[in-house]
Amino acid sequence: MATCPPYPTHVHRHTHWWQRTWVRYGALITLLALSGLVILALVREQTGTQGFLVGLGLAVLPVPLLVAAFRWLDRVDPGPWRNLLFCFAWGACAAALIAIVANSFATRWIATATADPAGADTWGATVIAPVVEESAKAAAVLLVFLFRRRDFTGIVDGVVVAGVTATGFAFTENILYLGTAFGTDQLTGDSGIASVTAATFFVRVVMSPFAHPLFTVLTGIGFGIAALSAGRHRLRRALLPLAGLLLAMGMHALWNGSAAFGEYGFFGVYAAFMVPSFGLLTWLVIWTRQRELGTVRAELPAYVAAGWLTPAEPFTLGSMRARRVARQYARKHAGKEGARAVARYEACATSVAFLRQRGRRGRAGADFTVRERQLLDALWSLRGVARPALDHAARATAPPAPAPRPVPPWAYGYGYGYGAQGAYGYATAHPPYRPYGPHPPHHPQASHAPYPQAPHAPYPQYAPPSPQHAPYTPPGPHRP
Repeated sequence: MATCPPYPTHVHRHTHWWQRTWVRYGALITLLALSGLVILALVREQTGTQGFLVGLGLAVLPVPLLVAAFRWLDRVDPGPWRNLLFCFAWGACAAALIAIVANSFATRWIATATADPAGADTWGATVIAPVVEESAKAAAVLLVFLFRRRDFTGIVDGVVVAGVTATGFAFTENILYLGTAFGTDQLTGDSGIASVTAATFFVRVVMSPFAHPLFTVLTGIGFGIAALSAGRHRLRRALLPLAGLLLAMGMHALWNGSAAFGEYGFFGVYAAFMVPSFGLLTWLVIWTRQRELGTVRAELPAYVAAGWLTPAEPFTLGSMRARRVARQYARKHAGKEGARAVARYEACATSVAFLRQRGRRGRAGADFTVRERQLLDALWSLRGVARPALDHAARATAPPAPAPRPVPPWAYGYGYGYGAQGAYGYATAHPPYRPYGPHPPHHPQASHAPYPQAPHAPYPQYAPPSPQHAPYTPPGPHRP
């Protein structure tokens, strides 16, 4: 087999100071920190110190559940935590600050222009707020889409990025609403279930913690579909995120305007629109996740034929249950480090499968070969810990082998017997196997059948390194 072509020579180019990575990271962190301090001062000014602390304590309750839910959706090909931290911080600080300032300014301007404060509040809630808030949250999705393109490859990534951003925004907004409600109860003397704080907590935290994530997820889906579109469809790539943003604004406006539909308008909108939409989007994301697992099972056999993976691994890595069993086995026998190594192995294998799929569809970048080699080298370096765990998971999760059919006595000696005895009473050449997927390991159609190829995604042009040699280490600062 041919050896790997050499890496391109690193060319030193002069970069301006604003193009340096540490400058960009420093500017972003400074912007988010200043936004956080300003939003903290504004919320504390409106709620008071006690109201702020009460609102903070109540608003933080749904955050771990929502973040864990989005992280669970992203388990097939998990993105880096730094992206999620940025999205949450942007939603909680930058987007919330933009929303508070812009909404207040627009509402006051409408009230002054129309001399109708009540009408200005209605316009601010149903028109201004959805446009401003969804645009501010969509900015985080756009930034990840543009500057972290490697981590933004499909619908699930768009849903996770948008959902975590909206979770951060809802966290800050809940502090404001719950703190204000507590201040009202302090003035009126109400407490317990009959208080405004309890009612606000029930509506915003118990009944609709997913409201803001649900709106912004529509924008994320638009960006996710755009990420799946080929490069030649530039108009579609531009219009799909815009369509998702408009849908998010429309649903947000409907939700905010539900109070104007009468005494039971809120419950009608909640039952007729919010719950079905939540169920539909949940189904869509889970279905997409299952398709991602199917991609893993379909793309990895090429690396089995090249010698990088064992025959059972494509089917084991394409099952969330088998992945979990492998991590548990590694944790039991190799500790936490072993479980983390297996998790990294699973993530690298999934990434190489998605990279190969993009290559077959002509959407892989110029660094296809370099990135593929980096991921395969990472797999090879982790194989000592991961392969025993994956082999155990394959055996533990494989469906039971079918019981041999009973053979009538008159069939022996005439070539009709199956099971332990082959035709004419001779023993079979191969022992019964436990299938791992559509084809058992070593079956001719499992790894030796011709794999469909495309110009952008050939078989790997390099073999795994010999066990006695150290794994290949690519040059450059980037590691998988």
